[in-house]
Amino acid sequence: MKIFIAGAGAVGTHLAKLFVDSNHAVTLMDEREKLDAFDSHVDLLKFEGVMTSVDDLEEAMVGESDLFIAVPPYPDMSLLACILAKRLGAKLTVARVNTSEYMVPKIRALYKSLGVDEIIYPEQLGAQEALESIKRVGIRQIYEFSNGELILAAIKLRSNAPLVGHTFGETAEMHAGKYNVVAIFRDGETIIPHGSSQFEHGDLGYFVTTRDVLPQVLNDAGKEQYEIKEVMILGGSRIGQRIAMGLGDYNVRLIELNREKSERLADKLENVLVINGDGRNLDLLKDEGIRKMDAFIAVTGSSEVNLLACQLAKKMGVRKTVAEVENLDYLPLAEEIGIGTIINKKLIAAGYIYRYTLHAHVAYAKCLTSTNAEMLELVAQPNSKITKSPLRELNLPKDMNVGGLIRDGKAIIVSGNTQVEVYDKVVVFAMQSSLAKIEKLFN
Repeated sequence: MKIFIAGAGAVGTHLAKLFVDSNHAVTLMDEREKLDAFDSHVDLLKFEGVMTSVDDLEEAMVGESDLFIAVPPYPDMSLLACILAKRLGAKLTVARVNTSEYMVPKIRALYKSLGVDEIIYPEQLGAQEALESIKRVGIRQIYEFSNGELILAAIKLRSNAPLVGHTFGETAEMHAGKYNVVAIFRDGETIIPHGSSQFEHGDLGYFVTTRDVLPQVLNDAGKEQYEIKEVMILGGSRIGQRIAMGLGDYNVRLIELNREKSERLADKLENVLVINGDGRNLDLLKDEGIRKMDAFIAVTGSSEVNLLACQLAKKMGVRKTVAEVENLDYLPLAEEIGIGTIINKKLIAAGYIYRYTLHAHVAYAKCLTSTNAEMLELVAQPNSKITKSPLRELNLPKDMNVGGLIRDGKAIIVSGNTQVEVYDKVVVFAMQSSLAKIEKLFN
């Protein structure tokens, strides 16, 4: 696929690397300074130009692109670039925006009529992940497939977990039909389970299950359930505001460093106590009742501040912490020091955009934080290889795992004996290296 990325910032360069690794032909457009700062070893075409210039877009042959992605810092540039690219022949256009006004249905419909096929607002998606994490105690990340019929839950295994010491094969046999462990993340490495390998304390397990079985999964992972009532948010950013607004049933305190912004937020967030101050100040946190908090969410513009603040909150006895970590280099560190849920808008945006590069019928795609992997919900097509034999006979790639499927609206946790049927929605865990193979299985 020919992919054109307009904007060589953090999101654009991250997407460029992902697409190049998946053997797509990528063109990256931006100013010379930003292009020169990008890794020269990545095999792509760099084009110096302005994404809202018709002449530059034509010279870069944007009309030949199968997918045009605009990710500049400003939403008006992103939308205009998509409109121009579409008029010049780009098949599919995706715009990244940073304000919620473009997500209003009638506004999205207007821009779609002008040539913007998809609008992505990562702050909204990140806030949704944080809210799900707060409402599901003991779970690092949770993703729903087919309106919640199947669930993927990332759960850290404690030393007292019944699963620790058991092999994957034993677990699959004991809990057949209830849940599947599709992967674990251990010591910075993503591992696809094999029968003889054992679960260890500290593993981050990725479980595919159903809503009614989720309490058993938490118990098997050694997680104690507790109620969250008191929540403290550090940072009045757009994502912080959306999280605060989504926690209407909780007692919420929000700390914001900027005084003018604090005053605006106090007027806007009627049921939230807004505090003006530096959340890195331990005395301030103590004065504002950090020891009484059930959850602490750090979403300032600094990954370092968010990590430090969550560490302080942990030391003060807060059981649940959520940190926005935009620096990808810090993700292993965040996992190592025990930060609970990690929000990364680059990966969120990548997950939504990535599905457009797959020719298989993809209903859902999600780049998983802390791993170089994705969860996909794919629809099995007539005469596709995945429907020809039971899973154990298909010689599936070693870097993928099938967790479950939806058939006629009902969830099925698969086993080796399961045979996928045409139009089943199948939930697949896959390393990025196997995505091309998966396309061939489902098409």
